[in-house]
Amino acid sequence: MKGKTLIFSAPSGSGKSTIVHHLLDNHPEIEFSVSATSRAPRGEEKDGVDYWFLTEEEFRRRIAEDALVEYQEVYAGSFYGTLKSEVERIWAKDHVIIFDVDVKGGYNLKKYFGDDALSVFIQAPSIEELRRRLVLRGTDSPEAIDRRVAKAAEEMTWAPKFDRVLVNDDLAKAFAEAEAMVSEFLKK
Repeated sequence: MKGKTLIFSAPSGSGKSTIVHHLLDNHPEIEFSVSATSRAPRGEEKDGVDYWFLTEEEFRRRIAEDALVEYQEVYAGSFYGTLKSEVERIWAKDHVIIFDVDVKGGYNLKKYFGDDALSVFIQAPSIEELRRRLVLRGTDSPEAIDRRVAKAAEEMTWAPKFDRVLVNDDLAKAFAEAEAMVSEFLKK
């Protein structure tokens, strides 16, 4: 292992990306690992910034080439994963990697990086609040929201498998807690 990693995972709508962006804005030594996905971009998402958008065929080729640290088929034909080239790119700059990934991806990254990683599970205060946030986000169809909420209920059972759990019921408090967790881990 060349460096440290921060892994933030959560069900959709828990505020994970908001917290990750806060940490990135306040820690120049932390750099975002852009995940790869075979799904289509949503809203204003950009290739190479929000995700590396690959076709399903391209993603399967990368799997066969062993070019991923981890990957999951989150929904049928919809893959998400971490390219080894992203890890190498960030560590080449002596930066700390921060991952913003789904729950199973976060669990797999923690297994891969071990003690060199801090894994944080972020959760909304309730399933009802999670649904409200997804609706307000305005990027998914009602059917997609229903799928995400059903998946979130299962994903919440994974929280004990992470190093830390952060309940995002008050954003300012969640920012402060995330800052404290990260600072403590990076001092080790």
